[in-house]
Amino acid sequence: MPNKSAFITGGASGMGLAVAEALSARGGWDLHLVDLNAEAGKKAVSSLKNAHFHQTNVTDYSSLTSAFENAFKISGRLDFVFANAGIVERDNFYEKHDLSKPPPEPNQLSIDINLKAVVNTSYLALHYFRKSPKDGGSSPALVMTASCGALYPSEFCPMYSGAKAAVVQFTRSIAYPYHLEGIRTYATCPGTIRTNLLSTEEWKPFPEKYFTPVSTVVTSVLKLIDGGDLEDSKGKKVPEDMAWGLAVEINGNNMYFRDGVEYSDENMEAMMKFTSMENQLARIEKSKASGR
Repeated sequence: MPNKSAFITGGASGMGLAVAEALSARGGWDLHLVDLNAEAGKKAVSSLKNAHFHQTNVTDYSSLTSAFENAFKISGRLDFVFANAGIVERDNFYEKHDLSKPPPEPNQLSIDINLKAVVNTSYLALHYFRKSPKDGGSSPALVMTASCGALYPSEFCPMYSGAKAAVVQFTRSIAYPYHLEGIRTYATCPGTIRTNLLSTEEWKPFPEKYFTPVSTVVTSVLKLIDGGDLEDSKGKKVPEDMAWGLAVEINGNNMYFRDGVEYSDENMEAMMKFTSMENQLARIEKSKASGR
């Protein structure tokens, strides 16, 4: 059997590197680490088996496309894409400005990396999953890193929180169309993890007991890569044929499957189901069967 192939953005450090290390330890994987930091990337691949570094600006579509193309040329396939690159905003969104003129445009790099780059990574993943050989192994998996800030508002970083919330809804929106092509999609929503998003000094005020270990994220992501029947820390079970399109909150040593919001009433439920791709396709098939 040929090696499987993983494409990991933000792969030179933090959660991305930790997942890469876990896959390397398993063996049987080509690892494509995608990151802007060339020094960290080269250091990371030097200690991993079958690892390749692709210096990439994930906010630049041509740069990201080149990374996918080069990874595919090396491995001839993609089995797992981890849309993981992210930053937290540093600017004060609520800063007061001179009231005699309009304020300057806010720095939206956080949205560019945390949302737009995830959208582009997912878009390209679909293309290269389609190109990959179907050799009877497990179905390909696309995992997007959202955040606990996607589920709970984060006042100090509203653009980060908004972008991560959008990732969850984006995941749910593409889940069924990707599923039709045999691709499993997930959004992870980790709690606070001590990564290089903040400096050592910036992390100091955070109570140690509230941190989520990186190892919990790695364990959760590996379960999503492997697929099959899944069960969360509250005992909620999801059978293999429904184990896709999940939003997975990761907190402390636990993971939880988070449902979307409830319908406001029966009218909204009926309308949203009517406009869903699944029901549209079912109506088309029914129409064909009836000869209309």
